[in-house]
Amino acid sequence: MTDAPAGFRPPAWIANRHLQSILPSLPLRRPAVERRAAAVSAASRPLVLDCGDGVRLLGLHAAPPAGAGPAKPRLAVLLHGWEGSADSLYLLSIAQLLHERGFDTVRLNLRDHGGTHALNRELFHSCRLPEVVGAVRRLQALFPGHRLMLAGFSLGGNFCLRVGARARAAGLTIARIVAVCPVLDPATTLDALERGPAVYHQYFLYKWRRSLQLKQEAWPDAYDFGDMIADRSLRSMTERMVLAHTDYPDLATYLSGYAVTGALLESLETPTRLITSTDDPMILAGDLARIARPPSLELTVTPRGGHCGFIDALRGPSWVDRQIAFEFERA
Repeated sequence: MTDAPAGFRPPAWIANRHLQSILPSLPLRRPAVERRAAAVSAASRPLVLDCGDGVRLLGLHAAPPAGAGPAKPRLAVLLHGWEGSADSLYLLSIAQLLHERGFDTVRLNLRDHGGTHALNRELFHSCRLPEVVGAVRRLQALFPGHRLMLAGFSLGGNFCLRVGARARAAGLTIARIVAVCPVLDPATTLDALERGPAVYHQYFLYKWRRSLQLKQEAWPDAYDFGDMIADRSLRSMTERMVLAHTDYPDLATYLSGYAVTGALLESLETPTRLITSTDDPMILAGDLARIARPPSLELTVTPRGGHCGFIDALRGPSWVDRQIAFEFERA
């Protein structure tokens, strides 16, 4: 096993929190990241998972190189953030590092992400935890004998924490969880996106509108998102979605439905590391004071890193990639 990486200390020229938040998904980085991740991409095969109740999710499974794995095989399930996908740069980056170290990896697409809009009729929303639990349960059955580990970024990290809190009840045996800048209180995050720099608000508006258009094209008899797509406010769009396409009575109830604040994490038994930064412009570190702190949960809070950034060099794995690999190798 490799030694634990040192604390995150980015060079001054990339230390800015907004630059750190933008770099992980910056399109200009895609050619370099895809070249580095060529091995895991070439090894990846689509895996459609029966998640129960007729729901299907698509994952991309890559077996480790021959002879690279340890005696006891390990499966890392990796979850992207909202409006990301299995091919998000940050997911490709960590998948490649784990692939090199002998892990089976599954990069899991959430519903209606990664071009999977036709797989399920109902629309994605962030409270659809049972199907993610079902996907992990199905992977556990498909890879018997593997040590199962989860890592997620932003909303994906939020899902990982909630899966972990439900693991015992769901019959899941998870060896380790790492959540990177997970959404803690969605109401706080929505406020931050509405009041913060316009670049984040516009980015998510663009991505969500495109996703809704794809959903409408896949199910033209079921959806007409004209009014939602024309809306210029994330808050208003989310409220429209909640009232029209979920059973939640209002926006506040929906947002609290996927919060991990309060007592939710008290049932978390899996050794879990939550990594976040105090300069994250979307996930406010102050919300950490409102989460349960079971013995299984370890917090790493850095002064810099932005939102899911933690990039200390423009080439190679990021600091947070190395942290995840270290946690998984010591599981």
